[in-house]
Amino acid sequence: MPTDFASQYISRSEVPVRSESTPRNLITALEQHARQTPKKVAFTFLVDGEDQELSLSFSQLHTRAKQIAVQLQNEGKCGERALLLYPPGLEYITAFMGCLYAGVVAVPVYPPSRHTLHRLNAIIQDATPSILLTTQDLAGKLQPDPTVDEVCRNLQWLVTDVVVDSSTESWIPPVINACSLAFLQYTSGSTGAPKGVMVSHHNLIANQRIIQKAFGHDRDTIVAGWLPLYHDMGLIGNVLQPLFLGASAILMSPLAFLEKPVRWLEAITRYQVNTSGGPNFAYDLCLQKITTEQKDNLDLSSWTLAFNGSEPVREVTLRRFVDTFSRCGFRQDAFFPCYGLAENTLFATGARQVFKPNEGMIDVHAPQLQGDLGRRVSCGHAMDDHAVCIVDPETGLTCADGVEGEIWIAGPSV
Repeated sequence: MPTDFASQYISRSEVPVRSESTPRNLITALEQHARQTPKKVAFTFLVDGEDQELSLSFSQLHTRAKQIAVQLQNEGKCGERALLLYPPGLEYITAFMGCLYAGVVAVPVYPPSRHTLHRLNAIIQDATPSILLTTQDLAGKLQPDPTVDEVCRNLQWLVTDVVVDSSTESWIPPVINACSLAFLQYTSGSTGAPKGVMVSHHNLIANQRIIQKAFGHDRDTIVAGWLPLYHDMGLIGNVLQPLFLGASAILMSPLAFLEKPVRWLEAITRYQVNTSGGPNFAYDLCLQKITTEQKDNLDLSSWTLAFNGSEPVREVTLRRFVDTFSRCGFRQDAFFPCYGLAENTLFATGARQVFKPNEGMIDVHAPQLQGDLGRRVSCGHAMDDHAVCIVDPETGLTCADGVEGEIWIAGPSV
């Protein structure tokens, strides 16, 4: 690494920075919310993507996490890895927090199918979990499958959605510090074998702090989303950010959105959601599939931050979305293009963008490459003790403005 980048940022990224008001980890955050606002609804899951609700209060989530933790601790799993194999729903959240409460390293994975079994196998070989957590229904479907059995044959199975007579009084708070491993976050594996990113408790808190600051969140914020809960944007952004804040989240399955995209905007309308978003294709899908009649029943005036990340952000998509949904109360300054990656826990850069007369929602200083679809959209900047540089991989020196290079990131979220 070049000395100008490394000396200035890398050493700082190794030192935990935390204010007195920031929880030490997500365990203390949830304990605090369960004590201060026990009846407040933490998560609502729309089973059908519309009006069939299941909800968890902060107190209920705290209790369920302790019950699952007791089971894991009784099995002697503290310090080991646990595979989380769940369909979309609240049980995934209780299992993830149960692992944290037990001092067990969670390993979220895609629900297996014929096409993704090789990915599951690669993760198991790499992470070497000793136990698999899932629901009773999914276990009943997967365990008899010989191909799944072949991949998971050495794992102990634990069903977590059947409430056991487990006394939470026997829960032993895990001994953890800032550097303790919280979970393993695997990359997609689209260009090779999935790679496990070791996310510490300090990484989680550092990233939650900069998301809160960048997005302007507080405990009164309402978040909504349909992103997969085993994906970094769905987990860190839609689940752990509201949990960190003591805010509320409205969730639905990705399939519910893909089947009927208007469900996403209807949920924003019904629950007066403030923050929601997804990849650029999600906004395109709304433009393609939502009818004029459906638009008449939408009120998007509460939607003050619409993040767009995970894939290239298209200026033409943002402009068309504003033109189409401004009649529903959507404001152009709600758009928040951002950039993130699993290796940085989630959020790396972001900023609000506004349309400028005759310019559009763009970085007007960015040169346009041949083949660009429209003008470039800025994905903002790094926050606080984090830094992003564009570096020439051959020389190790930062590139001049307008020159492409590798993206190098440093900070406490890495």
